[in-house]
Amino acid sequence: MAAATLATLTALTQAGLVPEADHAALAPVTARYALAVSPDIAALIDPADPKDPIARQFIPQAAELDTLPEERADPIGDHAHSPVEGIVHRYPDRVLLKAVHVCPVYCRFCFRREMVGPGGEGTLSGAALEAAFAYIADHTEIWEVILTGGDPFVLSPRRLADLMRRLAVIEHVKIVRFHTRVPVVEPARIDAALIAALKESDKTVYVALHANHPRELTPQARAALARLAEGGVTLVSQSVLLKGVNDDPEVLAALMRAFVEARVTPYYLHHPDLAPGTSHFRLTIEEGQALVAALRGRISGLCQPTYVLDIPGGHGKAVIAASSVQPDGEGGMLVRDFRGQVHAYPPKGA
Repeated sequence: MAAATLATLTALTQAGLVPEADHAALAPVTARYALAVSPDIAALIDPADPKDPIARQFIPQAAELDTLPEERADPIGDHAHSPVEGIVHRYPDRVLLKAVHVCPVYCRFCFRREMVGPGGEGTLSGAALEAAFAYIADHTEIWEVILTGGDPFVLSPRRLADLMRRLAVIEHVKIVRFHTRVPVVEPARIDAALIAALKESDKTVYVALHANHPRELTPQARAALARLAEGGVTLVSQSVLLKGVNDDPEVLAALMRAFVEARVTPYYLHHPDLAPGTSHFRLTIEEGQALVAALRGRISGLCQPTYVLDIPGGHGKAVIAASSVQPDGEGGMLVRDFRGQVHAYPPKGA
């Protein structure tokens, strides 16, 4: 019999991942925020390492009850840009379609942690889904539909195929993108039926893989990604810069190289959002800029992500990598190379 997802403190204790003595401190955390650790992720955790970077992402911590004044339930402003249930229309040419609000695992730093899980916003009803598709069809400026949530790959292949068929008849939609952790946390789900469902239309399909540490790219995960790539799906990455997980240039470099080796193009490295109870994951922007700068020259250009911040309140993403150029005060520029040395541009003299 297949191993079960760990969804209670008792299950985590039986798996050797949480001491029973911690239950009293952690019970309020799991009462407020959803808990699920897949067997594949549980197998990656080293219970003997109190700083294990996989455990830090998925095992509840008492610090999640510490909410700072600047933290908010909807940190990137989904609700402010939701014209109908299930749709977020923040940018002119693309929308989010949040068909489902459950995940195979629940990240302790999730920016939608107040919306997902058994106590969250649930799966869209038939009527709400109809209204969402009507909105997409009525807005001809929508070029891309991004399936997110929740994790859309928890849906059955039959339901995924239905979504793709319904998007297929909307002529102005050209790109369909899925954001998922499934290839890492439940790689066996990426089977022929799921891939066939993604190809139920002639739209170009992208999958954005969420992973934050190189150990997540297991042989099984890489095989799942290979199945997607060989099925004609274009793969990009999304990661979050997390204290105690990947706030080290060597770890970040290894993660980005692992993506490229698995045919996943590094895309976004997110500064953590101001979700409630997540301050223990956040670095300063200056610390993040220094880490991203350390990647320049250290790894191939193929491996360089774009460091971004989702501006609180729904104002969209801003690129926040430190600039390599600044004015020299004399009409020229000063350019910093990957070693930290500064050069005049154009060069002075002959």
